Amino acid sequence: MTRGIQFQIPNEYGSFLGEILKPIKIADYDWFVGGEESYLVVKNSLGESLFPDRVMGMAGEELQTMIDDNKYYLIFANLKAYTRGTAIIDIETYEDYAESDCQLALLVIDSSYVAVYIKDAKIREEMFEHIKRMGYEALDYITDDNDVRTKLSVW
Repeated sequence: MTRGIQFQIPNEYGSFLGEILKPIKIADYDWFVGGEESYLVVKNSLGESLFPDRVMGMAGEELQTMIDDNKYYLIFANLKAYTRGTAIIDIETYEDYAESDCQLALLVIDSSYVAVYIKDAKIREEMFEHIKRMGYEALDYITDDNDVRTKLSVW
């Protein structure tokens, strides 16, 4: 069974979260934001934390503005999309994810490695095609057979 997609982004400043999530209607979800290590870029230097705190239920509109309207440097990121109005929890395993109301989990590890778990097969395929068009490297599906991740966490 297909769980999601994985790929690599350039290890540089940019607006990669906004670019990656283009096929998703970000505003339709409430988001768990893990508060991991990512920084705003100000005058071509690292500034304040992009996500200074862990947030349980950031409005999609707020996240959209944050990731579309800023330049940043991702080191670690942990974003999870929940259907509006459902309980938001930090899920830690794929099994927890599969049983939860979480619809999408996006993890960035070591500035370059991205895993996106997506429940909806149509959205997953749209995301795969979008990432292919973007030209990101090492694009592949995450399946039951090749998923080596034991936790849906960046740590």
